[in-house]
Amino acid sequence: MHTELNNFTVILIYGSLVLLSFFKLTNPLNVNKKPNLWFGIFLFLWSTFWLDEILSLITHSEIQIHTLFFVNFIQFFTPIVFYFSVLFYTNPSFKFKNTDCKYLILPFIFFVNLLFLRLEIYKSDREVLEVLNYIFISLILFQALFYTSLSYFTIRKHQKKIQNFSSNTEEINLNWLEYIILIIFMVSLVFVVYNLFYNSTSLNIFINLIFLAVIYFIAYYSLKQKEIYPLEEKQREELISIPDIETEELKRKLIPDEELMRIKNLLDHLMITQQPYLDSELNLIKLSELVSVSTHHLSYVINAGFQKNFFQYVNEYRIEYAKKLLKDHSSKLSILGIAYESGFNSKTSFNTTFKKITGITPSEFKKTSSDL
Repeated sequence: MHTELNNFTVILIYGSLVLLSFFKLTNPLNVNKKPNLWFGIFLFLWSTFWLDEILSLITHSEIQIHTLFFVNFIQFFTPIVFYFSVLFYTNPSFKFKNTDCKYLILPFIFFVNLLFLRLEIYKSDREVLEVLNYIFISLILFQALFYTSLSYFTIRKHQKKIQNFSSNTEEINLNWLEYIILIIFMVSLVFVVYNLFYNSTSLNIFINLIFLAVIYFIAYYSLKQKEIYPLEEKQREELISIPDIETEELKRKLIPDEELMRIKNLLDHLMITQQPYLDSELNLIKLSELVSVSTHHLSYVINAGFQKNFFQYVNEYRIEYAKKLLKDHSSKLSILGIAYESGFNSKTSFNTTFKKITGITPSEFKKTSSDL
């Protein structure tokens, strides 16, 4: 029974990955084109880890295609291709340079090691073969650890970056990619065990079911993604070049103090009188147009003048507005309704932001205010 369920799960895993890879490569939503191209390639490479079992099911005989030179080599690129997709998700203007040939160093060493492993003169020498196998396994683990760690820190940096230009980051953050990082590492470990023991049943039913759940998680979030950066090149470049609030650039004066105070006062007046924060799609570009200053200068004023990023600045206004609605006992609005009225685009982001700023949830705040 377990064998049949495992076989069915493997078919679902392989089919889902190949189909999802096709969707990402064709990109029917036409969003985040370059990152989705690389992400589609990553998904296809990931699917090859189950190719042995699929072919064994088709031919009714044990096949170990992972031992083939070409398959071994392309599977080694799985973590690095994932990292490339992360690079383009976090910076769609990224371009490969000559210095990026460094990404080929590990694959080249792996390629040479594979060649030695397949030379007949080394197959008869057990000690040399053990050393080559050790190098083989070490390279796979190091590649996985290095690029998954690099991807993780790149994503974390991106999470701070988008808070400098967007007031609602829920649909453009890359949290779902962070979960994949753990899975890539797990796949690499399984792959190492798989190559050590050459056991076609090493990917047992429990691990496969976890993989299947993760793949559907990836499908859900990757297929509903929105364009992270504006399509207009000038606006995109401006937003990408905005410094983080902790960087040294903010310590240097981008504009004179008098101009900073003028824009601060203008911004405060605008937020109070026109309430642009009630627009759930408000971003740095829209607000800069209302204030009639560049995105760079506005970001500097918010970061240096208010000691906040754009996300914090706008959402504090939203929370204050929401608190007034929550205190209104005559209002028939639900928590979700208040969230939408206050400029949030989901109950989750409203609850999370509200608790982060006030220390309690909207429901607790409403209950507390009704008891007074």
